[in-house]
Amino acid sequence: MKTLRSHLKTAILALIAAGLFASQATALPVAMPEQAPPIILAASDCYAIGQQVAQQNGGTLAKASQSTRGGQPVCVIVVLVPGKDGQRPRRSEIVVPLN
Repeated sequence: MKTLRSHLKTAILALIAAGLFASQATALPVAMPEQAPPIILAASDCYAIGQQVAQQNGGTLAKASQSTRGGQPVCVIVVLVPGKDGQRPRRSEIVVPLN
């Protein structure tokens, strides 16, 4: 009689465990949500944006800082563009919206 009870308890525990595992398996999402590529995350960095702007203008990045203008976050980029005929570089300040 005791062996029947112990076998019955073991069977019930195994069924409960299998049910728990089955319920967790059905609760898992079928497809993983798509994540944004890391390139977009780098675009929100003012330094990275400043390097792109400096390259587009043919100069070197002197300063890149984040600011708020009109309630919107922006990057204030300072680029040193080489002067013509040996003159000193021009300082160009460019304001770019922060993505």
